[in-house]
Amino acid sequence: MAQRDGSGPLSGILVADFSRILAGPYATMLLADLGADVVKVEGPDGDDTRAWMPPVRGDTSTYYLAVNRNKRSVVLDLTDPGDLVLARTLARRADVLVQNLRPGGLSRFGLDHAAVAATNPRVVYASISGFGAGAGASLPGYDLMVQAASGLMSLTGEPDGPPYKAGVAVVDVITGLHAAVGILAALHHREHTGLGQHVEVNLLTSALSGLVNQASGHVAGAASPWRMGNAHPSLCPYEPLPTADGDLVVIAGNDAQFRRLCGVLGLPGLPDDPRFTRNRDRTAHRAALLPILVRRLAGRTRDEWFRDLTAAGVPCAPINSVADGVALAAELGLDPVVDAGGVPGVRHPVAFSDTPPRYDLPPPGIDEHGEQLRAWLAD
Repeated sequence: MAQRDGSGPLSGILVADFSRILAGPYATMLLADLGADVVKVEGPDGDDTRAWMPPVRGDTSTYYLAVNRNKRSVVLDLTDPGDLVLARTLARRADVLVQNLRPGGLSRFGLDHAAVAATNPRVVYASISGFGAGAGASLPGYDLMVQAASGLMSLTGEPDGPPYKAGVAVVDVITGLHAAVGILAALHHREHTGLGQHVEVNLLTSALSGLVNQASGHVAGAASPWRMGNAHPSLCPYEPLPTADGDLVVIAGNDAQFRRLCGVLGLPGLPDDPRFTRNRDRTAHRAALLPILVRRLAGRTRDEWFRDLTAAGVPCAPINSVADGVALAAELGLDPVVDAGGVPGVRHPVAFSDTPPRYDLPPPGIDEHGEQLRAWLAD
């Protein structure tokens, strides 16, 4: 039997995962954590990220480990007639099929949506692409390409410097989240109608959605967003500011927070200055405001200000390393690190009161479950 034993809100859902690299595997891992039985179908060379190293754990890429726990791996060479039969059988039995080949890439194998739905009308078929299935179908979909093409990179970096990518493949992650949301919505729809459907997500649309206020500034406000370093186009202060021994992110998200900030800094009259009374005034006069705040912050250390500002209800944070961030989550009782079969990973981002995520299986070796799964598919 191929299905995982266990529980979870998605227990009993079989996911045929024909995706690779990041967006698709991240989406399917989120489903797997919630109890879905995810069968990871790999070609003879395996998922590309198996070779993306360093860093490594043992001889396995930690990139691959990040998004592949709770899955079973089977190698199916779609150019081999016998393996293709097994792949089609898996697609026919699946509740969900996820794939991120270029649009049309599975058509020649009879594994496109139309072909799969013809034999499995209940399937939720999720396609992930870089630029959609229309005029952008021929474009490859890599996160960095879409960070550049979407405008995200134009917003990242100092005003007088070059654009920079984000430090993580954030567009892939957002797209994976969107794919998971779409799959869950389609499964809910199937509960009422008995029918599956084709769910399509692409990196470019997900990136534009993820640009939120910046994209809205353009489409709804005719603004021309541009990079501002660590400053915010609509709030001030909302950025790292120097203290006696390092930067501290300081935020005044509303007028009350700004007044509390000024109280801690010993500037009680500053909020009554008409240049700084309202957020829109502070934003317009940021060049005058920030030096006043920086002069006060220079008199004490980052940790001292962090303590006192936090106690006063002013949002602020040190600029941590990743290790520091994980340690902070642990200190706050968020239990950020979980163990999946001896392999540590970052916990599922959603907590449930009654059906918590599970971490049953470590990320599989290539074809680790091949014998079991091929026997089940041939049955």
